[in-house]
This record gives sequence, C-alpha cells and structure tokens, in this order.
Amino acid sequence: MTYDYDLIVIGAGSGGVRAARISAGHGAKVAVIEGDRPGGTCVIRGCVPKKLLMYGAAFSADAEDARGFGWNVKVEGHSWSNLIAEKNAELDRLEGIYRSLLKNVGAELIDGWAIVTGPNQVTVNKQELTAERILIAAGGAPQLLDVPGMAEHAITSNEALDLEIFPDEIVIYGSGYIALEFAGIFNGFGAKTHLVYRSDLPLRGFDADIRREIATALEGRGIILHPETTISAITDDDNGKQVSLSDGAVVTASQVMAATGRSPNTGGLRLDETGVEMGGRGEVIVDETSRTSVPSIYAVGDVTDRINLTPVAIAEGHAFADSTYGGMNRGASHDKVASAVFSQPPIATVGLSEEEAAEKYAGITVFESRFRALKNTISGRAEKSYMKLIVETASNRVVGVHMMGPDSGEIMQGIAIAVKMGATKADFDATIGIHPTAAEEFVTMRSPRS
Repeated sequence: MTYDYDLIVIGAGSGGVRAARISAGHGAKVAVIEGDRPGGTCVIRGCVPKKLLMYGAAFSADAEDARGFGWNVKVEGHSWSNLIAEKNAELDRLEGIYRSLLKNVGAELIDGWAIVTGPNQVTVNKQELTAERILIAAGGAPQLLDVPGMAEHAITSNEALDLEIFPDEIVIYGSGYIALEFAGIFNGFGAKTHLVYRSDLPLRGFDADIRREIATALEGRGIILHPETTISAITDDDNGKQVSLSDGAVVTASQVMAATGRSPNTGGLRLDETGVEMGGRGEVIVDETSRTSVPSIYAVGDVTDRINLTPVAIAEGHAFADSTYGGMNRGASHDKVASAVFSQPPIATVGLSEEEAAEKYAGITVFESRFRALKNTISGRAEKSYMKLIVETASNRVVGVHMMGPDSGEIMQGIAIAVKMGATKADFDATIGIHPTAAEEFVTMRSPRS
C-alpha cells in the first residue's frame, strides 16, 4: 500500500519528539500530531517549570541559612507574578526549540487532536491521514479522585504552575513525588502548607527509611502533615475553601491541590476500537519493542505506564526509531533506572528498596549514614541527610542506593552508573572519597547496620 507517511507520532512530548527526530534522520517520512504545545508534560507542565519554581522557593531557606554565616539578610517579599512571567518566557523558548528540532529534520508538525481510526489511519482536524506505522506518545494527565467538591474546587499540577494569585494557605492531597515537590514550592514561598495523605508515610513505593526521613524533614521545614487521612469533601464560601478531613477536622484554605496520581492520556484516542490491548488504567499494553497488539501501532512513555520518567520515554522513543528505521536491534533498558524527587530536601534513588531486596535475595546487608551536613552545622538548621546502601550478601553487589539531602539527584547520577555496571561493596570501599563532601559517605560506610 501507499501511505501518506512512514510514521505518524501522536504527541510532541519528549518521547514522541525523540522518536520522530531519529526516525526522520534515518530517512523516514514523519508527521507529529500535537493538540497542545510541543514539549509535552516535562517541558510545558512538569519537570522544567516545576524545577524552576523549586529553585525560586529554595531561596527563602538559603536566606535563613545565610544568617548563620554572618550575612545580614533581609527578605522583603516575593513577586509571584514576576516569577510566573519569567517561567513562561523560558517555556516559550523551549517550545520554539522543540518546533525547530522537528522542522530541521523534515518532520511535519500538525496542530490538532488525533483519533486512531484504524491500524494505519489517524483522523485529525476532520482529515484522514495514513501511515505504515503509528506511534502513541500522548503522555499522562492528572487524575482527580471522586470526592465531593474536588472537581469543582481543586486544582491539579497543571493549574498550580500558572496561578494568578499565590495562596496564603494550601491543602495538597497526596504524598507522591508531585505532592511533595509542590509542598516544598508553596511552603518555600511562604504559604501555610498542609499535606494530606492516606498512608502512614509519604512516597508509597519508596524505601521505608527514606519515607520516614522525608516525613521528619518536611515537618522540620514547617509543612503540616496529615497522615492516614483523606479528604471527604470540599466546599467554597466567602471565607475560603472548606476542606473536610476524615478525622473530623476542617481546614480553611485559599487553595486546594489534588496530587493523587496521573493516568495514561489515552481516553480520546479510541485505541480499543482499533483492537489495541489496553490495561485497567487506560495504559497501552506493549512488548519489549514497544509494539502493541496491533502490529503497526507502537507506544512509548507514560501511556504505557511502565516507568513514567521523561528519560525513559526518550530512551524508548530512540530505541524504537533506531530499531525500526535505522537497521539496529536496540532496546531500552528498564533495569536499575535512577530517579529523583525534587522535594525540599531532595531525594534520589537507584535499584531496589530494602523491602524489595529482602524479598528477592536470600540475604542482604544494609549500610547507612545519617548526619548533619557541614553547611547545617553553622547555619543552625537541624535537618539531617540520610544515605543508604543495600548489598546482596552472597555476591557483595550493591543492589540499591538511596539518599535524602542536598544535591542528592546530582550525586545519584554518578552512583547509578556504578550500580548499572554491577559494582560491589568492595568497589565502593576501594574508591577514595572527595573530602569534604556528602557524596564521600557512599564510599566510607564500613559497618553494616545491626
């Protein structure tokens, strides 16, 4: 058959754009369909704007710490509107780069919302387009729980990035990485911040010790924690938003943010009508090559609900393009993927949690270090850093590394290489540390935890 394109990519986020660029570079005729702004969740509504706000929020703590070092620091307020304007200008710049990346390799960018109408057919703007292959890279979207008043009176991470008025007090519902990151942002800019969550500790799925440490650190930063609690209803009146909690308390706040997870953004694509196998959360089921149950349709990134991280989507998109159009047999590894939570203080991790390692291996040895960072000894901040190594006893391999503390994301990127290569505890021990740094703790732990 003759098709309009070799490849149609649905979604101009990080994974879709990488797949389109590499495929076009290999000679494929490519179209990319995007109903919103090119750049996707990470660039427009997630990682980048969120971290810019995190940088801004951190200056309040830096100002507090500076006094201990002799600086006569006076913070006289913050212009939220100016920060949002600067953030938006940076996003405009990045969107322009994404558009240029596609244009420079000859990929066609089509503005509109796509519907998959067949194994080789996509409808956009009432026009039917055909392609030998279709790649779904539509990302994810915030989900709202079915709580009375939640849909009417709560914002999500999308709206939180563009609030016109900064809230004096905010209730954040959830305890995943998005909830913790925004709690640090709002708290850092001076909002009275509540974190409401169902479990006993934040960050379900992370190592238990890290969860305990971050709970202590969040409270130390002034965030009000409501563990083992849910929101039962939200109403709005002249005094503000009335947030009723399951323990009987009512919090009056100027804003409520729902951060109770994200779901694959597949609702409007009608993939099931084309025969694509879908999961219970709306995720696209794929094999190790990112191919769906329909041989001509592939999917990468958050729509597959494998590991929902931007670098993973990029790796999956790149591997698809190289394998399909570059004559290579290349996959994207989902093993030992490092990640970070840009909370305040930040968290980073690679490999297994202690609980996962104990279940997988016959024996494990745990090394840990809890200490007050050198900076904090003079700043007066009581907050401690925490670092942890999990070792499989039989092989002496390091199978999990976890950290909470300043620069943990930067530190963990290097550690992740060692773990990916199968480094042993002896390899860590043989490495001379850089002194004085926090990172040297990872190569100076000698006594296992009893």
